Amino acid sequence: MPNDQHTVIDVHVILARGDDLLLIRRRGSYGGGMWHLPSGKLEAGESLPAAAAREAGEEAGVHIDLPDLRHVHTLHVTGSGPVPRLGVFFEARRWSGEPYNREPDKCSAVEWFHRDRLPEDVIPYPLAGIQGYLEGRTFDVLGWADESSPVLT
Repeated sequence: MPNDQHTVIDVHVILARGDDLLLIRRRGSYGGGMWHLPSGKLEAGESLPAAAAREAGEEAGVHIDLPDLRHVHTLHVTGSGPVPRLGVFFEARRWSGEPYNREPDKCSAVEWFHRDRLPEDVIPYPLAGIQGYLEGRTFDVLGWADESSPVLT
């Protein structure tokens, strides 16, 4: 039986300043009005850290050197769109530039939130990755029928 399942690979950047995390309020059809991390799809020929640094620059206007990115979580998601997604989450605690809304056509706000007081309206997919990061897990699944299976972290 052929496997024609396509999986989108996303990168998410957790900009952490002390105990505060940067979130971006989305506009548009996906998560419009809800909070999200700087993120986007991996492009052909691009490494995961390079994609994360690129997305942070495109969405939040910051420059991150690749050695300043630390992989903190991977999330395998279904039900967040037409095909499954593999979300790879990176933490950055060092960057140059002050974060700002560099894509006002796609986002309406950029704000810092204390890690223990995140807004209620965070999109469930990035929220699951943030929670995994905060709880020290390196891998989770979301939306799969076998989600309750034990996962090594």
